[in-house]
Amino acid sequence: MLATLGGLLALLLGLLLLLLPLLASELSRARDSVWGAVVLLLGLVLVTSAERLTGAPMLAVLCGGLLIGRLGVEVGQARWRLLTDEERQRLWSLERWQTSLSQLGASLARLLQLAGGMASGLGAWLAERRATRPASTKKWVRPEAEAVAASGAEPAVVTETAGEEPVVVSDFEAIDALLEQALPEAPPEPVTPQPEEGLGEAG
Repeated sequence: MLATLGGLLALLLGLLLLLLPLLASELSRARDSVWGAVVLLLGLVLVTSAERLTGAPMLAVLCGGLLIGRLGVEVGQARWRLLTDEERQRLWSLERWQTSLSQLGASLARLLQLAGGMASGLGAWLAERRATRPASTKKWVRPEAEAVAASGAEPAVVTETAGEEPVVVSDFEAIDALLEQALPEAPPEPVTPQPEEGLGEAG
C-alpha cells in the first residue's frame, strides 16, 4: 500500500516536472524534462512492483523518497528566491495561469493533430501496399484419368486468373495441347544398338 501511494506521488511529481516549462517557465530549467522522466520511471517501478517491496526494501524506498522530497523542496526554494518581485506577483495572478493553461491546451491539441496525421498517413501507406500486390498466376488443375473414367464425368481443366472468370476446357486433346504449350518438350533419349544373339551362335 505504501509503495503504491509513493509510486502515484512520484508519477504526479514527474508529470508536473515535464509540464513545468509550459505552466511556470520562470521556475523551469533546461534539464527538468530529463529529471521528470526519471521520476516517472521511479513511479512506474513502485506501482508495478509494490507487492515485492516488503520489509527492508520498503524501508529503503521510503528513505529514498524522503531524501528526494527534501532535495526537491530545497531546489524549489532556491529557484523561488532567484525570482524578482514582479515575477513572483505574476506567478500568483489568475490571468497568468489562465494563459498558461490555454497554451497547454493548444500544445496538446497540436500533438493530437500530429498523431492523427501520422495515423492517417500510415493507414494510407498500408492501403497502398495492399492494392499493389502482384496478381496471382494461373493455376492448372488436371483430374486423374482413372477417377474421371470411374465417375463417368467429362474431363475438364479449370484455369483461374485474378479478376477473371474461370475457363473450363472439356477435351483431352485440348488439355494435351495446352500442356504442350505450357511445358517445353524434353529431348529424345539416345538409342544404343544392342548386339543380336543369333549372329554370335552362327559363327
